[in-house]
Amino acid sequence: MRPLREYFNTWLLLELLRGMAITGRSMFKPKVTVQYPEEKTPLSPRFRGLHALRRYPNGEERCIACKLCEAICPAMCITIDSEENSDGTRRTTRYDIDLFKCIYCGFCEEACPTDAIVMTRYFEFHMEERNEAVINKQRLLALGDKFEQQIAMDRTQDANYR
Repeated sequence: MRPLREYFNTWLLLELLRGMAITGRSMFKPKVTVQYPEEKTPLSPRFRGLHALRRYPNGEERCIACKLCEAICPAMCITIDSEENSDGTRRTTRYDIDLFKCIYCGFCEEACPTDAIVMTRYFEFHMEERNEAVINKQRLLALGDKFEQQIAMDRTQDANYR
């Protein structure tokens, strides 16, 4: 009996018809594909993108060169050099982040006592040359200036969330 059933299934193309039925049913279901450059999905409030250094409203940089972010970084991608200013405060002379090493864990952001280093929502970045993977202090400050409004808005939403 079984060979006879297999014979009819083969000649009647039942497997093909079952597959076509599944295809026909799925044709009328709503689509889940997102046309990425034109349409964007919402980002999670916990999303961690590219790093940035922030400034105080008076223009002074927030980083006090405590080196906590460098110490806590599991990938050891942050390099900080500092010196003491004439007024007795410590400031960074070098603040580099190697993006090839970075695992975007956010520990540096959590360890910072002055909220100087932050992770932005910016993720659409690329590098054309290998040396562009190391972001220096000037580029980090420029990114902080560029995204300050979004960072400040995220900080207030995060404070309200907690």
